[in-house]
Amino acid sequence: MFLQAANPEIFDQVALSPIERTSESIPVMELAIQGGWIMIPLIALLVIAIYIFIERLILINQSSKEPSNFMNTIRDFVHDGRLDSAKSLCANTDSPIARMIGKGISRIGKPLNDINAAIENVGKSEVANLERRLSWLSTTAGAAPMIGFLGTVVGMIRVFFAMESAGGSVEVGMLSGGMYQAMVTTVAGLIVGIIAYICYNYLVARIEKMVFVLETRATEFMDLLNEPVK
Repeated sequence: MFLQAANPEIFDQVALSPIERTSESIPVMELAIQGGWIMIPLIALLVIAIYIFIERLILINQSSKEPSNFMNTIRDFVHDGRLDSAKSLCANTDSPIARMIGKGISRIGKPLNDINAAIENVGKSEVANLERRLSWLSTTAGAAPMIGFLGTVVGMIRVFFAMESAGGSVEVGMLSGGMYQAMVTTVAGLIVGIIAYICYNYLVARIEKMVFVLETRATEFMDLLNEPVK
């Protein structure tokens, strides 16, 4: 109260100045520009990783949709000897399970080992289709931090070159460019790598769940062939 009564202007200036100083922020685009040319491959890797993640996620979601009562309908058709109807149902159903079961139905009449092998081959083909391009995500998860570290090394080289060129009159402004590049590229590489790593592991988990469903349906179909006809 004494300071405010003695000189209100000084009190207001002291109270407001910290708030004004902490309100400063650096735009993200300006930071990206400070990272230099190293940011170009990092941004490209980020765009590719996001595209692959969305594209694979949509495909996995579509592939994991199983028609209701599909296996029950197949069982009824097989028990009734209506193999053409079962084949038609599988052909008109766009899902890995339907394609796998359809291959097994087309092999009915042959030894069970041949039917099982045909089903497994189709299942492996479907899983391989789901896993396409996932290697890009795993590569990005490992390569992005390394590219960021490369930017760090390049930035530090710029700093030492500026120090050598300046001789004894080194100023902070002369070193800020290289230090910006060193720090920004490190952060950017880690961010891109973390995003790619999370996306990769999420898709792998979804595919593993899909593999379990395919194996379960294949076992159900083989058991169906061993069931006695009523």
